[in-house]
Amino acid sequence: MAKPTVGALTGFPEWLPHQRMVEQDLMDRIRRRYELHGYVPLETRSVEPLDTLVKKGATDKEIYVLRRLHAEDDGDSGLGLHFDLTIPFARYVVQHKNDLTFPFKRYQIQRVWRGERPQDGRFREFYQCDADVIGMNNLPVWWDVEMTMLMREVLDDLPIPAVSIQVNNRKILEGFYRALGITDLSATLRVMDKLDKLGPQKTLAELEALTGLPTATASRCLDLASISGSDLDVLRRIEALGYTDPLLQEGLSEMELVLRETASLPAGRVVANLRIARGLDYYTGVVYEGVMAGHEQLGSVCSGGRYDNLASVGKDKLPGIGVSIGLSRILGRLFGRGMLDMSRKSPTCVLVALATEETRADARAVAESLRARGIATEVFDRPLKWGKQIEYADAKGIPYVWFPAGEKPDHEVRDLRSRTQAAADVASWMPEESVSRPAIVRKEG
Repeated sequence: MAKPTVGALTGFPEWLPHQRMVEQDLMDRIRRRYELHGYVPLETRSVEPLDTLVKKGATDKEIYVLRRLHAEDDGDSGLGLHFDLTIPFARYVVQHKNDLTFPFKRYQIQRVWRGERPQDGRFREFYQCDADVIGMNNLPVWWDVEMTMLMREVLDDLPIPAVSIQVNNRKILEGFYRALGITDLSATLRVMDKLDKLGPQKTLAELEALTGLPTATASRCLDLASISGSDLDVLRRIEALGYTDPLLQEGLSEMELVLRETASLPAGRVVANLRIARGLDYYTGVVYEGVMAGHEQLGSVCSGGRYDNLASVGKDKLPGIGVSIGLSRILGRLFGRGMLDMSRKSPTCVLVALATEETRADARAVAESLRARGIATEVFDRPLKWGKQIEYADAKGIPYVWFPAGEKPDHEVRDLRSRTQAAADVASWMPEESVSRPAIVRKEG
């Protein structure tokens, strides 16, 4: 397995070819699911103005700045590589508002960059697979349910361990904090978002320093974060803490809708988890994080939520909601544990053997005939001994070697799995369906 490093340059994964085939297969599955729900493809530029990136929730340390090597200031100094796909999407919708039909549903599978410390599951350059919908002035709350169900459906279609979708609502958190008397809600959310990393005691200490609240009051934030469950009893437990606020009540109502509408799913697929805060400032309602069974220490492998105030044009608001699957994070873990592979190292199904240089045109004609029927075929590059050509096919996992007729009356095909050989008609022969294309092989890690 290729480690995702190049010399000392870490955090920029470069998979081996058969691993890249796995990555592309998963992208295709995600793409198909998004399109089944009516989402259209989109790709945006890789750079955005720095002031936009910082203002919308990133920290300066996460952003890669774009500039020419020998330019002091040519207009590029105020640009940075995007750290997610939501901010570019919101900008795109504002820019093209008059050309789009709302609600506008798009999916985007693209690289993003973050200046993080590389570690297991965290890269500096990685793929995200996003789906978002943006409305004009209004985006009904039932989209909270629709997006939850979409995430579940897409993840269930991937050959990966089951993912539990953890759901919270920023209105619950912000309303609860307001009821406690906290005024700096964004900073409090960022502290609470680090709870798993810092632990309860350090988190409490940061909260006390930030809010100035007594320990007994600040600790109520941790009491709220300790609540989780997959049924409506979660809402009663929040109410039992004894705090009220209009925003809190609104969040509880929205959470109730999500839990009620997903109650028929298999146990553990959707779980209310009041620890989920999401550090980005633009979230305003429901928030999601997905955790992969058996790999909980990896953290979130997908995330998202509602952002009602991220974009606007004049008097028109453009509220949105979206989800993002961290494909590189998932693959980094599963490749590292040897849990995902391809059934062979090449898409090639047939290797056409080359007898002599004089027969190269005949071998090429065989390959063209097979390719015309959709059979992935390559011609060996040199007229080596048959054994050497078969060794090459074996090394790449190619299931068939084709021997052109030459001076013999028939073409013959050797099945390298069974080591049997038989005559074949170049105009009609077809491989076994099970090996016509490489397939993903999932193993337990």
